[in-house]
Amino acid sequence: MTLHSLEDAFAEELRDMLSAERQMTKVLPKLAKCATNDRLRAVIEHHIEETHGHVNRLEQVFKSLERSPRAKKCEAMEGLVKEATSVIDEQADDQVKDAMIIAAIQKAEHYEIASYGTLCTWAKLLCHGTALGLLKETMSEEVTADGVLSEIAESVNMCAMEEATAGTMEEEEEE
Repeated sequence: MTLHSLEDAFAEELRDMLSAERQMTKVLPKLAKCATNDRLRAVIEHHIEETHGHVNRLEQVFKSLERSPRAKKCEAMEGLVKEATSVIDEQADDQVKDAMIIAAIQKAEHYEIASYGTLCTWAKLLCHGTALGLLKETMSEEVTADGVLSEIAESVNMCAMEEATAGTMEEEEEE
């Protein structure tokens, strides 16, 4: 496909994000199930619901542009999802696995935040007010989710570090 205008690029990026959000709706439940920290699990479960809302909002954006909501496979999110899925199979202490889950989700969140930032800028430039409002709402939820995950990571990472330190001390005592 040849993109001839910013309008074409905007539509293409929307298609990419529709794919990205749909991929997240599939991986987040698996990560929530794997999380051992109750607060982390609750935050992921809440974000699953938000992510379904993101898909719906993107579909509304397409409608506002009088375009069909067709997704285009998001290769970047596919890689991030693959990496996140590999965390599930890792043999790790609970807190370490939770730290890895947070890291995996935050990588995806940062990708989404960057993408929505671009989409908001383009929507504003192209005078797509309805789309801009919907995209800003999603962007706000992504930023909030990232912030909450960072907050949880502080305690999870400390616990993971303490588990590692305790494990090392136990190994030294056995020698």
